[in-house]
Amino acid sequence: MFNKILVVCVGNICRSPTGEHILKQLLPNKTVNSAGVAVEKSYLVGKPADATATEVAAEHGVSLDTHQARQLTSAVCKEYDLILVMEAGHKEAVTNLAPEARSKTMLFGQWIGQQDIPDPYRQSREAFDYAYRLIEEAAQEWVKKL
Repeated sequence: MFNKILVVCVGNICRSPTGEHILKQLLPNKTVNSAGVAVEKSYLVGKPADATATEVAAEHGVSLDTHQARQLTSAVCKEYDLILVMEAGHKEAVTNLAPEARSKTMLFGQWIGQQDIPDPYRQSREAFDYAYRLIEEAAQEWVKKL
């Protein structure tokens, strides 16, 4: 079924690495990775997770220390059974890149009211805390479905 899961956001330094590592803890028998739709454009390839995202995750027992941002490509999309995006607009970005991936692309916040998870990048600590809470809640709901 869904054994390989990809979590996607824009820069792959805040939301998607957080979602990736929470799901890895909750689903140890599944392969979970992440990527971003604009990593190359934002000059973030190979960069670590955002410092505030790393700090917030660590406070919840989730380590982002080994993370390196990577660009989403059509080849990457083909490797996964399920692609979870942080915002509805990311579905279009995935579809434009890999039209065949449309049917396996869903919102990370699908089971919490089909909610977008707002990007906390360059915002307050509170924005990161809020995003983390939504990601954690959505991950718990995904675990029930998977």
